[in-house]
Amino acid sequence: MPRKIISMNLSDEDWKKKLTKEQYRILRQKGTEMPFTGKLLHNDKSGNYTCAACGAVVFTSDTKFDSGTGWPSFNDPANTEAVKLVEDISLGMQRVEVMCANCGGHLGHVFNDAPDQPTGMRFCINSAALDFKPKN
Repeated sequence: MPRKIISMNLSDEDWKKKLTKEQYRILRQKGTEMPFTGKLLHNDKSGNYTCAACGAVVFTSDTKFDSGTGWPSFNDPANTEAVKLVEDISLGMQRVEVMCANCGGHLGHVFNDAPDQPTGMRFCINSAALDFKPKN
């Protein structure tokens, strides 16, 4: 049974109760997990990757690849409406932030440096921002 997508009218305190400290730091405060530490980095099972905050499907196993960067990488989101891309000029860099389109949670960043992938894109996503739902 798919995870029910929750209401996005949560207060900051509600998010703190719902998420682990690490998930809250990443999803709500735009943090990043240490490279090569994420629980989903080497996951090679078939299924869907959902936003850990709201349950929306944001990526699928069909687009996951090993970029060697230390974070789960995908060459495309689950669909065109799954994620929102926003310019990010924090930390003195110009990047594109990847957010869950449903709840606004920070998932990671996208780069156009994957020439061996069909889209040329590398969606570099924090494991803590994701849950994995295997195909039945």
